Amino acid sequence: MGRIWITAISLFLIITFLLWKISNSYYKEKVYGKKMWKQWGTKTFYWTGAISVSSVATILIMFLLKSINILIF
Repeated sequence: MGRIWITAISLFLIITFLLWKISNSYYKEKVYGKKMWKQWGTKTFYWTGAISVSSVATILIMFLLKSINILIF
């Protein structure tokens, strides 16, 4: 059981970090602008979306690993 949680949390953190590296500058400069980016509401909306996408991607990867019998749960 511990192996599953360690794998899931590691995947979630890696996916969130990669998503942040790829999309942060785009949203900060082109979508919202630097002035709007300083507001909490804008950052909250960005991080809500990033965490949601990372959660869904983690769940899909975990079930993919289960279907090819790498993880058993």
